[in-house]
Amino acid sequence: MKNHVVILLLLIQVNLFAQDLGKIKVEQGVEAMLKNDYEKSLGLLLEAKSIATQNDNYENLFLAINNIGANYYSMLDYGEALSNYLEAYQIAIDYLEPKHEMSVLNNIAILYSKEENFDKAIEYFQKAYDIASKNKELPKKGLYAINLGAAHNEINKTSIARKFIDESISIFKDDSKMLLDAKLILSNNLMLSGENDAAINLSLELEALLIGKEYIEHRISNYLIISNAYQQKGNIERAVFYAKRALNEDKNIEDKISVYEQLAELYITQGKLEEALSVKDSLFNAEKELNAIKNGRLFESKKVKFEVENYQRELKYQQEEIKNQEKQFLILLIGSIIILIVFIWALRNSYVKSKQKKKLHEKAQELISLELEKEKTTKLLLEKQLKEKEAISLFQQEKLKNEIESKNRKLSAKALYLSNKNTLIASIISDLEKIYHVRRDPELKNHILSLKDLLKTDDEWDSFVKHFEEVNHGFIDKLKHEFPILNTNDIRFLSYVYMNLSIKEISQIFNITHEACRKRKERVSKKLKLKASSDLHDFLYVFN
Repeated sequence: MKNHVVILLLLIQVNLFAQDLGKIKVEQGVEAMLKNDYEKSLGLLLEAKSIATQNDNYENLFLAINNIGANYYSMLDYGEALSNYLEAYQIAIDYLEPKHEMSVLNNIAILYSKEENFDKAIEYFQKAYDIASKNKELPKKGLYAINLGAAHNEINKTSIARKFIDESISIFKDDSKMLLDAKLILSNNLMLSGENDAAINLSLELEALLIGKEYIEHRISNYLIISNAYQQKGNIERAVFYAKRALNEDKNIEDKISVYEQLAELYITQGKLEEALSVKDSLFNAEKELNAIKNGRLFESKKVKFEVENYQRELKYQQEEIKNQEKQFLILLIGSIIILIVFIWALRNSYVKSKQKKKLHEKAQELISLELEKEKTTKLLLEKQLKEKEAISLFQQEKLKNEIESKNRKLSAKALYLSNKNTLIASIISDLEKIYHVRRDPELKNHILSLKDLLKTDDEWDSFVKHFEEVNHGFIDKLKHEFPILNTNDIRFLSYVYMNLSIKEISQIFNITHEACRKRKERVSKKLKLKASSDLHDFLYVFN
C-alpha cells in the first residue's frame, strides 16, 4: 500500500502571467514530459531556464526548474529530482508568492514518501500545510491534510492522522472527488486503529463510488484495506476474496507487488503452501520486473543527463556565438552611425544653401496668405451683413405674426362677448315671454320684438368680417374663391377655427350644442376634402 501513501501533486502549471518565449518553452517541455519524451522535455526546460535567468523572470524560472525536477521524478532519479525541487523552493521563498512554495514543498515531501522516509515527508507536508493555513488557501490546506493523514498512518500514529483526515473531510464535504480520497485514507486509518468493522463498512460504501478507469488504483487500495480488516478479524476466506478482487484489476507493477504480498501472507496463514509458493513466484517476477524498470529508467536518466550536458555545452556555445554576433553588430552599428553623421553633414550644407530660397518663398506665401485672408474677411463681413438683414426680416415677420395673432385674439374675445350678449338677450326674452302680464302689455311686447330684431341682425357679423379682413388679408375671399361650395355660416365657422377657438367656444357663438358644432366641423371638413376633421386648423393655417 506504499504506492497510495500520498496524493501526488506534480506542479505542471504554466498558465500564469503573459505569454512569452520562456513560458512557451516551459509549456512545450511539460507537453513532452507527459509523452515520456524526457530528453526533449529537459532540453526545452533548460532553454526556458536560460531565457528566464537572462530576463530575471522568476515565475518562468521557477516553473522550468520545478518541471525539470518532475522529469527526474518520472525517471525515478529521485536525487536529481530533489536537487531541482530544492532550487525551485529557494526561488519561491526569495521571489514568489506562497502558492509556489507550498507546491514545491509538497513535491519534496512526496519524494521522501517514495523513499519511505516518512518523518521527513511529514516535516515538509507540515510546512506546506502551515503556509496554506496562514494564507487561507482552504483547498490546498485540505489536500495537505490528506497527505499528512496518509503519512501519519504509515508510521502508525493513527490518532494524529485522524485529526488531519477529519479536517480534510470537513473541507472537501462539497467536493466529491477529493472527499473520496479523504475517506479512503480514513478507511485505512480505521483498519490500522483496529476498528475493522467500521473500516469494512466505509470501504464497502466507497466501493460503489469508485467506478471507472480513473479510480483503478483507488479500488485496489480499497480492496486491500477490506482484505486486511478481514484478516485482522480472523476471516481469512473473505480476506482472500477481496485480495483476489484487487488482483483482477488492471494493475501497475507496484500495485501487483502489494497484492501478491497480501495474498502470499493469507495463503500461508491458511496453510495453503502450494498457493503461497505460486504467489511468491509471481511476487518475485513482479519485483524483478520493477527492478528492471527502475534500472531502465536509471539508465535512461543517465543517458538523458549526458544529452542534457551536451545540450548545455551547445547552449553555452550558442550564447557565446550570440555575444560575438552582438559585438559584430555593435561595430557595424558604430560604422553606420559615422556614415550617417557624414551624410547629415553633407545634407546640412545643402540645407543652408536652400534655406534662404525657402525664406523668400515663405515671404511670398505670406503675402498671398494675407491677400487671401483679406478676401476671406471681406466675404465673412458680407455674409454677416446678409445674416443680419435676414434676422431683421425674420424679426419683422415674427412681429407681424404676433400682431396678427394679438388682433385675432381680440376678435375672438369680441366674438365671444357678442355671443354671450346674444345668449343673455335670448335668455331674457325667454324669461319675459313666460310672464303673463308682459305678454298682455303691448308696449312691453314691442320691446321684446326689438330685442328679437337685435338677435336677427347681421351687423355684428359684418363688423366682425370687416375687422377680420383687416387682420387676415384676403382669407375669406380666398376661401370663397377656392371653395365656392361653402355658405356664409361655413365661412363664419372656418374663421373662428382659424382663430384657434375651441368647439365649446364656437358652439357658444353660434348658440348651438357642442355635438351640433362638432358635426358642423365634420361637414365643413368634407367640403374642404380633408380626411379627418382634426386636420382642419392646420389646413387653414397653411392655406392662408
